[in-house]
Amino acid sequence: MAQPKDFGFGSEEQMLRDAARKFLKDHAPIEKLRALVAKDHKLAYESAVQPLAWDERVWKQMVELGWTALAVPESAGGAGMKTIAVAALAEEIGRAALPSPLIATLIATAVLREAGTDAAKTCLERVVGGAAASFAGPGAEGSWLPDATSIAVTESGNGAVLKGSVPFVQEARKAAFFVVAARDAKGGVGLYAVASDAPGLKILPDRVVDLTRDQARVEFDDVKVGTSAIVASSTGSVGAKAVAAALPAILTIVAADLCGAAEWQLQTTAEYARVRTQFDRLIGFFQAVKHPIVNVMIDVDRARSLTYAAACAIDTEPESALCLARMAKAAASDAGAFASSRSIQLHGGIGFTWECDVHIYVKRQKHNQFYFGDGPYQRAKIAQLIDRAA
Repeated sequence: MAQPKDFGFGSEEQMLRDAARKFLKDHAPIEKLRALVAKDHKLAYESAVQPLAWDERVWKQMVELGWTALAVPESAGGAGMKTIAVAALAEEIGRAALPSPLIATLIATAVLREAGTDAAKTCLERVVGGAAASFAGPGAEGSWLPDATSIAVTESGNGAVLKGSVPFVQEARKAAFFVVAARDAKGGVGLYAVASDAPGLKILPDRVVDLTRDQARVEFDDVKVGTSAIVASSTGSVGAKAVAAALPAILTIVAADLCGAAEWQLQTTAEYARVRTQFDRLIGFFQAVKHPIVNVMIDVDRARSLTYAAACAIDTEPESALCLARMAKAAASDAGAFASSRSIQLHGGIGFTWECDVHIYVKRQKHNQFYFGDGPYQRAKIAQLIDRAA
């Protein structure tokens, strides 16, 4: 099936994007973001535990607007909208650099959708009701698939027992439950829904440079999971197949977040160039400023086009979705890095200071750049896909 015109981005998607942009402008402006995450340098980086900075009232309003239900199938009480709509929403979240568990919840939703079991449906119904979720499955080395998981599972007729730990879990202290990827003795990978307050589960917060995120290592000390919470059995490695199927959506969501933040960096830097005077001229007059801004615009537009193409392919050309999603993530990671360097440089001396809001976005971009693999990693994976297809 060929992709539809404009990547299937129609009136419904446009209304969602416009409504999200207005809501975030009203309820999560840059002044509020600064007060939440960058009010005090010492509090942010020198306190014993990094502060958990987010506005739960805004989260509840987002739930009421149906944002958590956006990617949930109608059979589970969700809106069942196309992936292009999810990408548009994720882009607006990135544009606002919003500290919230929404991106993590959308990623967990993608995994649960692919699992397709009764337990997964129950979890999705919780997401619709406002329960934040996080996928606890990435391992070290950047594989980000369950083949690197360090969680061991023993399944029985009474459920399962999880033991081990998983790093890089996003929004761990905000999540109501985790979708955990774990490996059994035979090498099969399953998925398990575990409440954040389950006995034996311990959350160890990381100190990360990105002030808009909450990341942690989650440890499981013989955590018991009932049969109703086995999202995908480890028999036949059903869980690994679900995560692999969800990977295009995961990469697309993260790429969209990168594109949104890069767009903010572009617009903010261009506006600064229109008002900052140097040598009796606005700095936007100089080619050394104009050209980098145009180059950022080109990179952002390229990354956004690939991201929307990947989102559309998930619904219309699934056989091409993974390659396009990797292309989108590679382009968006590179665009985020370039937009970050130019936004700092073109803000001059103030761009390097804590008082300039640019640093908040630069740190978010750096986190997203490597989350699920940066540009070189994705291009290496694309080469493997091409080689296998040849």
